[in-house]
Amino acid sequence: MNQIGDVILTSRRAAGMTQEDLAEQLGITQAALSRYENNLREPDSEILERMSRALDVSVPFLTHAFRLQGAIAADAHMRRQKTTKASDWKLAEAKLNLYRMRAAFLLQRVPMTPQNHVPTFDPDDTTPADAARILRAQWKMPIGAVRNLTRWVESAGVIVVEQDFGTHRMDGLSQWASDYPIIMLNSALPADRKRMTLAHELGHLVLHNTYIDADMEVQANEFAAELLMPAHIIESEFRNLTPAKLLAMKQVWGVSMQALYDRAYRMGKVSTDDRQRFYRSLNARGWKVNEPGSEKIPPETPELARSIGEMLISKAGLSREEAAALIGHRVAANETVFLSPEKRLRAV
Repeated sequence: MNQIGDVILTSRRAAGMTQEDLAEQLGITQAALSRYENNLREPDSEILERMSRALDVSVPFLTHAFRLQGAIAADAHMRRQKTTKASDWKLAEAKLNLYRMRAAFLLQRVPMTPQNHVPTFDPDDTTPADAARILRAQWKMPIGAVRNLTRWVESAGVIVVEQDFGTHRMDGLSQWASDYPIIMLNSALPADRKRMTLAHELGHLVLHNTYIDADMEVQANEFAAELLMPAHIIESEFRNLTPAKLLAMKQVWGVSMQALYDRAYRMGKVSTDDRQRFYRSLNARGWKVNEPGSEKIPPETPELARSIGEMLISKAGLSREEAAALIGHRVAANETVFLSPEKRLRAV
């Protein structure tokens, strides 16, 4: 039996709907929907059509055998504050699951050949810093600061998606349960924090594909720090770290002043007392929450997913509706990740 329940459950949660909400739209009981979601019963063709309309997923997407590709619902790595509402992070996780399933559904039919690949390591054998150094070498990244980290990550076939999470307490999340991992970022983040979050989530993909440990967040942070601020390159700059110098370094390295100072501290270049004075100074200036200079860091826009959609239309000759169907959508206008917004003529 096809595990359709996983697809229904994920699609419903990603739409922000309760079982009661969806059951009402389908004209069935909550108990009946529960049986569908738990794979105790398969919906007939009429119910599938109603689900397709209610959830904006095509019938072929609903009935696709995702389990064969490891693309069913799974827990995500997540960079969030402990005070994040459960409802917020569960909704974001469901959306990530759905994006990953859409990518698997599409890329089974339209495979891509990335220029690079995401290597994986066991943290018991390879330190996070060494993993970052190996990845930089494998990807042939230039020495020094990373320009457009998003493009580098996408070059390895990682689908990067930006979404407004509706909260500042959650930065990003990632998942690797199929050939093409997904990273979802909070679009409301400033550019420096977004880059650090992207590097952090890449660290999870590299280090925690199968490995689960209480130190995962620390390890992902160590990976991100070495990836964006290689120790042997940045070490000589960690002298006389005044606010003015940190602000100038922020523009070069594309990370926050706090990330730079924390890197200096963990490399033994500043003392604990120095670090405490630094954070007191940030608080006094109001910079702990709103650092200056972030607006001067060049924004990085994900392009891989949209380029795949545009290829389907411009090179394969598909209509927007046909391209959306390959992504598992019922309505093309609702696809905003793989397809550009439809241009409409306006009367003047």
